[in-house]
Amino acid sequence: MYENFEELKKDCFSCQKCSLGTTRTNLVFGVGNESADILFVGEGPGENEDLQGEPFVGKAGKLLDKYLEVIGLSRQKNIYIANIVKCRPPQNRDPKEDEQEACINWLREQTKLIKPKIIVCLGRIAATRLISPDFKVTREHGQFIKKGNIYFMGTFHPAALLRNEAQKADALSDFQKLREKMKELEIEL
Repeated sequence: MYENFEELKKDCFSCQKCSLGTTRTNLVFGVGNESADILFVGEGPGENEDLQGEPFVGKAGKLLDKYLEVIGLSRQKNIYIANIVKCRPPQNRDPKEDEQEACINWLREQTKLIKPKIIVCLGRIAATRLISPDFKVTREHGQFIKKGNIYFMGTFHPAALLRNEAQKADALSDFQKLREKMKELEIEL
């Protein structure tokens, strides 16, 4: 159990629990407000993220930032963004089960420190890991599930939206539902 982000980051940055630690350029710990009420979780860093050491910084990140802006959120002010795995899988493949298992405790510790009221899973990998193993993003996106004291919602991964423009309207609707849930929970911006 960690008392603060500095201790957690120090240990995480020296992690070599799986083979991804040997191939990374940078570990991608997370970014944002460390006491945010909303935590966004993706699957893992891509090439741009690995190079810059920050989640969602490429084209997908720019799209995510646009959706956040529409509902008054910002990675600099009122959310935190992390991933299931902290190191880039080769060729941006999905993180393997053993890689997720080796890394999930870092996310658990981040969650304990942040204490979010809402966790938004960006894409299938995050949603099946955090919400339900049989979660189907195309059918269950935008629905809130309460686990303990946290509301979880799965939505489309921004990179998937770049490949499938037809899902952008559904994703925008999910973000509007997030805004409504924030109002319901009296989460201030």
